[in-house]
Amino acid sequence: MSSFFRDFYQLMLKGSQAHARWELEMSTNILGSRKRQVVLLLLLLPILIGGIAIAAGGGTGLPNMLGGKSAYMPSHYTNLIFFASVFVGLCAGLITGCIGAGGGFIIAPALMSAGVKGILAVGTDLFHIFAKAIMGSVLHRKMGNISISLAVNFLIGSLIGATLGGMLNRYLYDLNPVLSDLFITMVYVFILGFLSFYALTDYFKARRGEAFAKNKASRAEDVSPMGQKIQSVNIPPMLTFDQGVTPGGRKISAVFLWGSGLLVGAAAAIMGVGGGFLTFPIFVYGLGVSSMTTVGTDIFQIVFTAGYTSISQYAIYGFVFYTLAMGMLLGSLIGVQVGSLVTKVVPGVQIRGFFALAVTAGFINRFFAMPSKLNSMDYIQISKETGAMLDLIGNSLFFLVIGAFAVWVFYVFFTHLKDLKFEDSLSSAPILTDLKLKEAKSEGQ
Repeated sequence: MSSFFRDFYQLMLKGSQAHARWELEMSTNILGSRKRQVVLLLLLLPILIGGIAIAAGGGTGLPNMLGGKSAYMPSHYTNLIFFASVFVGLCAGLITGCIGAGGGFIIAPALMSAGVKGILAVGTDLFHIFAKAIMGSVLHRKMGNISISLAVNFLIGSLIGATLGGMLNRYLYDLNPVLSDLFITMVYVFILGFLSFYALTDYFKARRGEAFAKNKASRAEDVSPMGQKIQSVNIPPMLTFDQGVTPGGRKISAVFLWGSGLLVGAAAAIMGVGGGFLTFPIFVYGLGVSSMTTVGTDIFQIVFTAGYTSISQYAIYGFVFYTLAMGMLLGSLIGVQVGSLVTKVVPGVQIRGFFALAVTAGFINRFFAMPSKLNSMDYIQISKETGAMLDLIGNSLFFLVIGAFAVWVFYVFFTHLKDLKFEDSLSSAPILTDLKLKEAKSEGQ
């Protein structure tokens, strides 16, 4: 059983790394194109001129579907909110670029720690992912090997799952906003706790000089035992895929793609991170799909799932904070570029340590936020002062760790400018795709 969870963690990490490569590519495409920069400026224009003051009237007279009920409104604006969102996006981008994974996991916890409702943090995160994808023109040949039949059937389940996840979040929010925050917080505690445990374990093993992990790359094209069983089930319609990996390709029932998409779409709608961290383990470990096909399908689903969910499940109900989304977009575009450059001069074991530290900080933040919410729901009995103190401890530790990491990255960046200026330009900046390869490089220095 422990081997299963470790394999699942490694594949979740690969999924996060694939998303990090996509983040860097989108940033490079946007910052390297004048046309895309003009589009970015147009998107920022409402914020730069102070926002359209629709929300000033509290949403009165507006239909509930357009946000009148919640009065959040896409153009709501304050200087503090905008610059705070830039900082959150910058830190997430630095983590993604430098560590190669995990940046998306801090966005919702950071926004919730700053006082943003959980459902609003989720919708805003998804909208910022979608805006980045549209501007960066993700749909092209560099995405990887895409099996159209797998992608379309996976999207069927993904869009249904996203609809159910969005409906669940809104239903809980309508019942009680605290219940909604508690639910989202508990999901993050579970996911970040799982990642934190194995990330810390791998880091301390690396410090002791032990093997980091079994090499999954050599087995990536082999069908897992679970995948073999699933592919042996003959339930029409059957889909053929991986023709470029295995002569004649492999076959799988579309039913399993629908189920997998349902799970990933629901996770994306509930957590707001795109769901890509689940696609990799489900496809490779569960369905027996090759890693190359998985990468392409993963990025494909992120674009459509994030777009559909952010607009149809959150934006039209007033649960997208436009100012936050654009601030995070701007910050992440810069952060991922700076972070990716720093990987050239930082030892691999140190990068693994920062990944473990980042996800652990997110876990502690959400874990310490639970008692006050449980108390508000009368599930436990603690004083308000105790709950507030735990919140303060969790928030302080979280922002201290993330802020210190950002300062460290910029310090390394500026102190190594002479070394970095001889490297490739930003457009070819490498991102960490394999932590083990980075470690081998550092040992050779």
